Amino acid sequence: MTGRINYEDVVLATVNIIREAEVCLPPDVIDAIEDAYERETSEIARAQLAAILRNIELSKKGSIPMCQDTGIMVFFVEIGRSLILDFDLEGAIVEGVRRATVQVPLRPNAVSPLSRQNSGDNTGSGLPDINYSFVEGNKLSITVAPKGAGSENMSALRMFNPTEISRIREFVLETVLKAGGMPCPPIVVGVGIGGSFDKAARLAKQALLLDMDKMDPFELELLKDINALGIGTMGMGGCTTALAVHVKQAHCHTASLPVAVNIQCWANRHAKVVLEG
Repeated sequence: MTGRINYEDVVLATVNIIREAEVCLPPDVIDAIEDAYERETSEIARAQLAAILRNIELSKKGSIPMCQDTGIMVFFVEIGRSLILDFDLEGAIVEGVRRATVQVPLRPNAVSPLSRQNSGDNTGSGLPDINYSFVEGNKLSITVAPKGAGSENMSALRMFNPTEISRIREFVLETVLKAGGMPCPPIVVGVGIGGSFDKAARLAKQALLLDMDKMDPFELELLKDINALGIGTMGMGGCTTALAVHVKQAHCHTASLPVAVNIQCWANRHAKVVLEG
């Protein structure tokens, strides 16, 4: 998109990427699931993976959400330093969520934490969750990552002592083992190491957006250990408990070592749009 970015541009772009994320998985995620299917030796697990691939196909063909839990909307917004925005950017994204709830459609998932009253449109105090950062240039990049409760509820965070670096692997495996089949494996595991209590959790969630097929030796070792647990597809056993593991790090206080594990189900949904001013 060229020319001046306006409020309606952002609203429409938000609706479109939410629809894309809910209906179509990124190619690297599909490739990982197909690869898991080809490598799987358990007939039960192969049947489950085949059903997942069929689900993906039907979702795209019918332009309908691939899961009944359409999640809460998490956004990562990059703003070019030379970009001029003379409207309510956050308001436009929120309005996009409201329209997407009706148009996609989305299940209304946003409730008040104590009264449990549903807003009806996936917005409310603190929702959608919008994270901003500034980059070079004059572009506006918006990434949406819908997050369902089945996987989110299995996530964990622990504040280690700096002397306990060797326990990080154990913590990741322990978190996945406790989750079992609840987060609809095969899962994607995001790990955040460092920062602060809240920063580690944010790093873990951002890690879920990284390319599925690009893992360093530490991530590959964690993936191997997780798959050795034998939980398998939908918790029914087999070779693949996780499709990928990604780790993001940040410097932290000399006296602390925060570690967060954010689990995502097989439907590692996210989509991105770049608007140019």
